[in-house]
Amino acid sequence: MSNLSLERNQLKQTLKELIIELFSENKEEFSALFTEIIEDIALSKAIEEGEKTELTDRETIFAILNQEQ
Repeated sequence: MSNLSLERNQLKQTLKELIIELFSENKEEFSALFTEIIEDIALSKAIEEGEKTELTDRETIFAILNQEQ
């Protein structure tokens, strides 16, 4: 049983080292991936919030946008 525990600990340590190495060697790719995930979550939350509000007609939206210019 202790051999099994030792093997699990060795496997766990090896996996940690591999994950750290993977992140270190691919920082840009993981950064882009996490950025995309965060943007998707934010968009999803914005859509959910928008579904809770009243609908507005096109003319009202453009009137507000034109005022800001």
